Amino acid sequence: MISVIRTLGGRTIEQLEGLGRVAVFGGLITGAIFRGPTRFGFFVRALYDAGVLSVALIALSGFTVGMVLGLQLFNVLSRFGADEGLGAVVGLALIRELGPVVCGLLVTGRAGSAVTAEIGTMKATEQLDGLRMMAIDPVHFVAMPRALALTFAMPLLNAIFIVFAIAGAFAIGVANQGLDAGVYQSGLENAVQFRQDVAQSLLKSLVFGILIGLVATYKGHHCAPNAVGVARATTSTVVTASVVILLSDYVITALWGV
Repeated sequence: MISVIRTLGGRTIEQLEGLGRVAVFGGLITGAIFRGPTRFGFFVRALYDAGVLSVALIALSGFTVGMVLGLQLFNVLSRFGADEGLGAVVGLALIRELGPVVCGLLVTGRAGSAVTAEIGTMKATEQLDGLRMMAIDPVHFVAMPRALALTFAMPLLNAIFIVFAIAGAFAIGVANQGLDAGVYQSGLENAVQFRQDVAQSLLKSLVFGILIGLVATYKGHHCAPNAVGVARATTSTVVTASVVILLSDYVITALWGV
């Protein structure tokens, strides 16, 4: 019994120490933002990699999610004679929850894992050590632009996902199921409020972008300097960031006061 308690306590302390290291790393990134030089060129390149190269995936995924959501909800609402509320239900579900969460998970798998693999490879090939030898802070030079790029890209990608998802649900509900287009649009416009729904979606996507950037860069900087370590760090980034996104989504929803 004592050994079990000792093991549990040791693992708990280890997890708390890990959270502390992540917090310290986040503080280093935050401090690097306000130190020169600005690294604007690296930020633009990282924004292109994380944002522009993810647009096709986000748009296609959003449209297909909207199609499935529109088909399922139309069939369910038709049973109760409430098929005219399709636009309202689709809009609220996508803007409040599905848009930020699904987009965050997609960006984690597409861009977050790539950032971890890139930084991990730089560590394995001793490029980060080379930067330190040249008196260049690796956090400022490597981690900070990529974390900022993920933070800026997430709200934009979230908006693209929601727009295409609403279009996909419109295509199914109107073109396939025969719902009137005006009814769909009016229900969507009357149900969605900027302060309650859109602002919440923007806040969630911004927080998710910060968390993805922090987890991805931290895992890359602290992985084992070999191929196995890079692979494990990449997998850990996807798992950890996905769990953190789901937990933070609940916290923000609860604090927002649905």
